[in-house]
Amino acid sequence: MIDEKELEKRAREHVEAQKGFYVHLMTYVIVNLGLFGINWATRGHYGAWWFYWPLFGWGIGLATHAFNVFGVLALFTSDWEERQVKKLMDRERRREQ
Repeated sequence: MIDEKELEKRAREHVEAQKGFYVHLMTYVIVNLGLFGINWATRGHYGAWWFYWPLFGWGIGLATHAFNVFGVLALFTSDWEERQVKKLMDRERRREQ
């Protein structure tokens, strides 16, 4: 039998992870817009563009965060093994019914 408290706990943890990702995403957008503005305002007539370096580096971290939260790289998350056990248990329950 599936423990409802455990299901709720996992669901709440996932929602918290999603919320954390969206906060991360908004911070990324706001800070990188600010860096673009600073670069644009201070580069002069022939100045170099540098804002894309933090945009790119941080973007890799943001993409990794998204993959972990939304399951694209589910094999690399800490609860992968637990999900696999649950999946197999659910299969066995269906087979016995």
